[in-house]
Amino acid sequence: MGKLGFGLMRLPQLNADDPKSIDREQVCRMADRFLERGFTYFDTAYMYHDHESERAVKDVITKRYPRDSYTLATKLPLFQLEKAEDMERIFNEQLEKTGEEYFDYYLLHALGGDRYESVQQMGCFDFIAQKKAEGKVRHIGFSFHDKAEVLDRILNDHPEVEFVQLQLNYLDWESKDVQSRKCYETAVKHGKKVVVMEPVKGGTLAKLPAKAEELLRNVHPDWSNASWAIRFAASLENVMIVLSGMSSMEQMEDNSGYMQDMEPLTEEEKQLLLHDVVDIIHEAAKIPCTACRYCVEGCPMNIAIPDYFALYNAEQEDKGDPAHKERYAELSKEHGKASDCVECGQCEGVCPQHLPVTEWLKKTAKIFER
Repeated sequence: MGKLGFGLMRLPQLNADDPKSIDREQVCRMADRFLERGFTYFDTAYMYHDHESERAVKDVITKRYPRDSYTLATKLPLFQLEKAEDMERIFNEQLEKTGEEYFDYYLLHALGGDRYESVQQMGCFDFIAQKKAEGKVRHIGFSFHDKAEVLDRILNDHPEVEFVQLQLNYLDWESKDVQSRKCYETAVKHGKKVVVMEPVKGGTLAKLPAKAEELLRNVHPDWSNASWAIRFAASLENVMIVLSGMSSMEQMEDNSGYMQDMEPLTEEEKQLLLHDVVDIIHEAAKIPCTACRYCVEGCPMNIAIPDYFALYNAEQEDKGDPAHKERYAELSKEHGKASDCVECGQCEGVCPQHLPVTEWLKKTAKIFER
């Protein structure tokens, strides 16, 4: 099916401030090109685009293509489960929203040590195994955001899972928090195939500092920054799929173009990324937010956390641009300000990047609320 997967998490929108306003017409064209070039793997989740992504699947894919022409993955939202009965209700809702009779890949969403015990007690692994036995799921796995030792424990406890979805990119390869390399090696040790998420780290590796971009262009003038990142992940032997959350037809053309006949990175090219480029990025000292928006839904003060962090990063690049403060003022009319944070910790509990969100909000407030 080709190693490129279409992540339905950052789809183009008709209204930038409304995640539900998916530009279905453009997504249809993107899906057409994706399938036309030989790729089949679509990845969505219950909460993506404020619970609208799975509905978009029905309009963009299910209604327009025969079932054997694509593969579909979605996820059980562990952080929205209150009782065991919720699993069946949500699963049936997902089938109805997508218009499907079964899912090719079904994952426990965002599993980590902090919720592993509750997942065990609620019987989540038994639930997805039962769905596989019923024929409503073809393959079972989980997406993971934690340390390698936790992943090792889970895979020892549950050898029945067939694959794991990991955050893997060259910036996080040796990260103490994300541990991309160690988690990948743990999956390999257990004989599990890997689906890669965040290969471009929420767009961070598509917009590199000028110095880093120059280094890469000197080697391959015609390669985009994003293509370097996706090639890095796709070059790993045990990687089954590399997901890209493509937000425009331009990104689809680029990614599906070079991934049709993907040229793996040489060892020298890998080292260029892992050392030279990573060092330059770390010097820039931005907030490493990937805009997954997991933090937004449960925020009691309705703070537009990822949007504010994007403005903070933009301000670091182009200090004093009045457009940044104007945008902040516009957003804060409908959302809580950064200074409204009550430090409840909900955001930090669900952040896949393990960011000290409350501290970054304080720094954001100092810049935009003076």
